[in-house]
Amino acid sequence: MQNEQLAQRISRLLERVRLSAEKSQRAPGAIRLLAVSKTRSADEVRAAAALGLRDFGENYLQEGLAKVDALADLGLCWHFIGPIQSNKTRAIAEHFDWVHSVDRLKIAQRLSAQRPPQLADLQVCLQVNISGEDSKSGVEPGELAELAAAVAQLPRLQLRGLMTIPAPADSFAAQRMPFARLQAALVELQAALPQLDTLSMGMSGDLEAAIAEGATLVRVGTDIFGPRSTHGGG
Repeated sequence: MQNEQLAQRISRLLERVRLSAEKSQRAPGAIRLLAVSKTRSADEVRAAAALGLRDFGENYLQEGLAKVDALADLGLCWHFIGPIQSNKTRAIAEHFDWVHSVDRLKIAQRLSAQRPPQLADLQVCLQVNISGEDSKSGVEPGELAELAAAVAQLPRLQLRGLMTIPAPADSFAAQRMPFARLQAALVELQAALPQLDTLSMGMSGDLEAAIAEGATLVRVGTDIFGPRSTHGGG
């Protein structure tokens, strides 16, 4: 029964993405679905993978590493999306495919130095504090160009784009505003760094607004796995 519910939730979510893309005259295939699997068991991730999901995001390093190891046979793409402390960079560089939460050069330099050379380049997004919240991680928009230029030069990393978690907003129009600012920031960076192609933005409650403003990767937990019992929403 649980797997049936999971299949229904994934089907509904993919339909939401498809409809949002069509409304914005975008191809649904241009939007990648990242299943936020923090606090979920390896068995739940395995069930979601059996239903076609390939990208999974983890916020907590030790929990994420355990799942990466337990599910190594599936060939999944693992994204680290939580805050990064210096003492965590080696394990992230060695075990994850993507990192969405780089917000200072020191962290990027450590990831670059610690990425094993036999692995593909680590795919990196810079986290931007687009709403200017004191409680949120992220580089300030005014410092973004300098950070992006520096990170783009580092070996064993491939800078792909930007990520943000904006302040909650009540209306669709209000939800779109910070996403529009992030898209404008990406366009500005592309003048010097044309390879940038990723906007990691939008979650369960605001993915339509994010897709309307150009999201290429939406991070969804609750609407795939159901309500969480611990660690809050997502």
